[in-house]
Amino acid sequence: MAGGATVIMPDALLDEVNALVEWPKVYGGTFDAAFLAVPQECLILTMQQNQKYFALADAGGMLKNRFLLVSNLETRDPSAIVEGNERVLRARLADAKFFFDQDRKQKLADRVDKLRSIVYHNKLGTQADRVDRVRDLARAIARLIGADADHADRAALLAKADLVTDMVGEFPELQGTMGRYYALHDGESPAVADAIAQHYWPRFAGDALPETGVAQAVALADKLESLAGMFGIGQVPTGDRDPFGLRRAALGALRITIERKLALPLPELTRLAFKAFDDVPGFGPAHAELETFVYERLRGYLRDLGYTANQIAAVVDARPAEIHLVPARLAAVQAFEALPEAAALAAANKRIVNILRKSGDEAAPTVDRSRLTDGAEHDLYLEFQRLQPVVDAHCAGGDYTGALMSLATSRPAVDRFFDTVMVMTDDSAIRANRLALLRSVAYSMNRVADISRLAA
Repeated sequence: MAGGATVIMPDALLDEVNALVEWPKVYGGTFDAAFLAVPQECLILTMQQNQKYFALADAGGMLKNRFLLVSNLETRDPSAIVEGNERVLRARLADAKFFFDQDRKQKLADRVDKLRSIVYHNKLGTQADRVDRVRDLARAIARLIGADADHADRAALLAKADLVTDMVGEFPELQGTMGRYYALHDGESPAVADAIAQHYWPRFAGDALPETGVAQAVALADKLESLAGMFGIGQVPTGDRDPFGLRRAALGALRITIERKLALPLPELTRLAFKAFDDVPGFGPAHAELETFVYERLRGYLRDLGYTANQIAAVVDARPAEIHLVPARLAAVQAFEALPEAAALAAANKRIVNILRKSGDEAAPTVDRSRLTDGAEHDLYLEFQRLQPVVDAHCAGGDYTGALMSLATSRPAVDRFFDTVMVMTDDSAIRANRLALLRSVAYSMNRVADISRLAA
């Protein structure tokens, strides 16, 4: 706090100023309150980047017409230092006000055509071409999540228009932010204006997510267009090199889908993303490669949430389409793994999976109960006839923990089966029937996750 105000003090600025001075002395200055009519993001950046000043905000987070400067000189009368810095800042703020006033003389919609002169990538066309693709994607995604497709289309049309404004030319960090201010000035819908600002979100780890369905649709469209476009021309990240920020884009798309609980199957999203490039010459679809890339980012995201490699493998190795359900499935796996029966069932499931894989297509289409010749076979069959509808009901209701917990009761029947029954018997008909039984057991056991991975 400084005189009843909060200091806006980013770590990077603090470190930079600390490195510039040997004998720091902080003085306070003011500027004309009329400049507060300019968006405070512009004023703050002007103070921080150009002058290395610390802006001050009131209790509500609104910028005050005061600032702090750090001098390398301590003096009894700092008035000359303060007045000199106020004079310099006044000129800087006047420039910002000029940019803001000039930009508002032309509507965002009238700037869109200028994007045709800006090359996005020599193989993917201009920024205007990119806008067209993002519009197609945003409309499609908005319909899938029940958002206003017309608002999503309008926001996607205008989202990049502030790139050709004076303010964003001076401060590229304000792209999207200025677009929102200009859209509201032009009379655009608040939903459209907010989506323009938020379509870049999340910009970094831990950043906020788009808040509305319209903003989420445009943000996903923007990220998916980047991913599909670069994968389609072979510009795939390698090692530490990721010049187009594709890892950040993939993680952002995952966070939006998962944390906003959007029921958007990944294969459908990639299909829509690549479809937007149908008219681009020489463009090669790379659906599988892109999905693999996204699943790898998903593994990293889940590791950061504290899940183990085995738990993640149990859910993600199957490449689940419904990404938004993955955390709930993982929470269920975590709870199941804590049960005393978990290790034995995971080991048994691993054995079942290996047997079925090695047997190929030998299993019978269905279990013939009349061919069950051993009491343990009957017990296992009856146990999973009872369990399957229970597991199905839990899964249908999204109670994945309940589904896995219910399987714990099957341990005695599973153990007894493997203790007394030889699956790969010489009688081909009995062998095929037992394989069919194991296949039905594996189906119920692995509805939520491949629990055999917990035995790895």
